Amino acid sequence: MSALIAKKIGMTQIFDENSNALGVTVLSIGDCRVVQIKKNEVDGYSSAQLTLGTKKNPSKPLQSHFNKHNTEPGEVIMEVQIDENFTYKPGTVLKVKDFFEVGQKVDITGISKGKGFAGVMKRHNHSGQGASHGVHKVHRGGGSIGNASFPGHVFKGQKMPGRMGNHKRTVQSVTVVGINEEENYILVNGSVPGNKGNIVKIQSAVKVTK
Repeated sequence: MSALIAKKIGMTQIFDENSNALGVTVLSIGDCRVVQIKKNEVDGYSSAQLTLGTKKNPSKPLQSHFNKHNTEPGEVIMEVQIDENFTYKPGTVLKVKDFFEVGQKVDITGISKGKGFAGVMKRHNHSGQGASHGVHKVHRGGGSIGNASFPGHVFKGQKMPGRMGNHKRTVQSVTVVGINEEENYILVNGSVPGNKGNIVKIQSAVKVTK
């Protein structure tokens, strides 16, 4: 499994060899580096802890963890799945060219944008209630949410108003359309979850269309 973490810089537009405009997202790998390698013999599973950027005032436990592995404190720590071909040591800065190539399909995981508190029409695409005479201020309401005597309670999972967005989401089989080796960033076709500046995980696609 090939995986890295990156910072979402934003979206822009490029043109392919047929002069077709492509909306792409810029993901900066930057100084993505290894913090710790977890092995199956010791930890029960194989993974690599990665970090990105620089954290100015880390907590004492976090500072101690980075000092233990001789790595500069980063903004975030994420674990990614690795295989026996992963031979990088703690402190090594990872390069995007060693993991991905143009035309490859990848899966990108991140935290989606938070929309705040939303009603059922925006959150669940309900059609709302009548807007003619005799309807009393329930035009955007959700309507009945259950019966009185039976079952006597609201079923779990009932679509109701609440917080929208701010969930972990993955977009699958996204095409890599460009790689900049000098600046260590990658261009992927289309949009990815999250705001600008969010940290996302990029890994080789699980489902590859033929």
